[in-house]
Amino acid sequence: MSNDPTEETMPPQELQHNIEFEQLLEYLRRSRGFDFTGYKRASLMRRVNKRMHLVGANSYTHYTDYLEVHPEEFARLFDTILINVTAFFRDPSAWEAISSLVIPRILAGKRPGDPIRIWSAGCASGEEAYTLAIVLAEALGIEAFRERVKIYATDVDEEALARARQASYTAREVQSIPHELLAKYFEENNGRFTFHKDLRRSVIFGRHDLIQDAPISRIDLLSCRNTLMYLNTETQARILERLHFALHERGFLFLGKAETLLTYNTTFIPVDLKRRIFAKVARGNLRDRLLVMARTGSEEAVNHLVGHVRIRESAFDAAPVAQVVVDFGGTLTLANERSRGLFNIASTDLGRPLQDLQLSYRPAELRSCIDRAYTERREIILKDVAWSIGVSETTYFDVYVTPLMDAGGSILGASVTFIDTTTAKRIADEHQRSARELETAYEELQSTNEELETTNEELQSTVEELETTSEELQSTNEELETMNEELQSTNEELETVNEELRRRSDELKRVNTFLESILGSLRGAVVVVDPEFLILVWNPKAEDLWGLRAEEVRSKNLLNLDIGLPVERLKPALRSCLSGEVPFQDLSLDATNRRGKAIVCRITCTPMTSADAAIIGVILMMNEEADGSTGERGGPPSAAAP
Repeated sequence: MSNDPTEETMPPQELQHNIEFEQLLEYLRRSRGFDFTGYKRASLMRRVNKRMHLVGANSYTHYTDYLEVHPEEFARLFDTILINVTAFFRDPSAWEAISSLVIPRILAGKRPGDPIRIWSAGCASGEEAYTLAIVLAEALGIEAFRERVKIYATDVDEEALARARQASYTAREVQSIPHELLAKYFEENNGRFTFHKDLRRSVIFGRHDLIQDAPISRIDLLSCRNTLMYLNTETQARILERLHFALHERGFLFLGKAETLLTYNTTFIPVDLKRRIFAKVARGNLRDRLLVMARTGSEEAVNHLVGHVRIRESAFDAAPVAQVVVDFGGTLTLANERSRGLFNIASTDLGRPLQDLQLSYRPAELRSCIDRAYTERREIILKDVAWSIGVSETTYFDVYVTPLMDAGGSILGASVTFIDTTTAKRIADEHQRSARELETAYEELQSTNEELETTNEELQSTVEELETTSEELQSTNEELETMNEELQSTNEELETVNEELRRRSDELKRVNTFLESILGSLRGAVVVVDPEFLILVWNPKAEDLWGLRAEEVRSKNLLNLDIGLPVERLKPALRSCLSGEVPFQDLSLDATNRRGKAIVCRITCTPMTSADAAIIGVILMMNEEADGSTGERGGPPSAAAP
């Protein structure tokens, strides 16, 4: 469940709704190993709700129960959440930039024969990975491509990876590939196009979760398109740290058109911002590198950087001025050798709260200075602070309290430096007048410096507001792109349904044409009525016999027609057939055909049954008797006399 403080103000029903949703995500992670907790909640809920609607689940708890009973639903849910919308050469202008800007720079930084490592993260059904293969094969030549290039294509969706490994696509899926490249890199067989097998060996597919798994290393070009936009800001930041570690020192990052790196300009710089192509910044500061190494699990790299940390600690310890470091929680974390000897700080004092130590108030009240430095986010200076070592010996210090902040502006703690000014104080006393003049100038300078710092803080605040606005716009753009891909996925499903409906419609037309041919070929008139005696079928021979067209009589009651046939005398025979009392009825009735000629019409009534043997109507076969005799005969034929 989220720790968002806004939950305290949520209505109880909405809060319960969110709790059930988080429980569903935990169930998916525990039962199937898919961790969706880093995804944006709005789009994630929308896609889960789509599946719930289709299966008739009215709550997340109900849907969890449904998943337990119907394990096949997991695959359908993951297909809906992991929108595998992809295509060959998607966004052609971006691929032109890759071919003209990025690939030449990668090759320029390599010696002949050096390997080239590419990573397609979130590769879905493989179109992007094979597009990368085509672009590199065109730049290097097919032989050099086979020898030098490895493309690692990863995704969390095993079903999509299985399709990608087959490297077989329909004509519609390859329609975005230029004709000459399609003929060069694909083989056509039974309407499907398969990527060449000898080049396919350079593309390695595997399951990889960007949120949980360690990254692949020494990558020259990393394509991670339209994947980050589904994730929340915190998860995006964590993944970008891993992608930065994965890249070669001169590597490139290729993102989707709705993704950018507004808050990560210290680790990536844009090569082509419009097409979302970035280059890795070779080295960050020590803290950033340690953070990335620790999260990616590279033991060798961590040990190497730990050595650098030890060197820095030794340099700090050997500093000629007394210095201590306090973390943001008020704990004394570091004290160099000079400060330990001067202020009697024992090794056991490290890790203790500053307020419990004498140093917190002697030689100066440090806690209030530290709080002020945090509040004003600037260095606080205490001048000529006296420290009595013995009965008559006094030492003077200038105390500098400096807030320590990370690259993002978050306060980590404070550094307190004690600079011995005893000699300077004595000289200052001897030259008091000169010192006052200098002090006046210093105060003016300090005032100017404070004004500049205030101006700088105001400017920084304005920049931060602009960055916040930009990030909100970016988030909106990502959400729109997510919805666009969902609509595209739904459209593809609708196209499939439409094709099936068109196929069934064509099949139905063929069946109707076949039935009409049969009815038109019969020598006698055929009339079919339903249990209400409403006419369903009236074939051409019936039109010729009675002079009424099929469209004139369809859906009308047979017994109400005035056609020269005493139709009311058919009612008992029709009811006998509908009740199932007799298998058929034969009647001969005097009638007048459409030409006004008196005829004897022989009528056979037969029950019409459905596939499950239920009687759904009556079929009447009508023929003019050749002998011209009149009268009426009805009922089933009697058995022959012995």
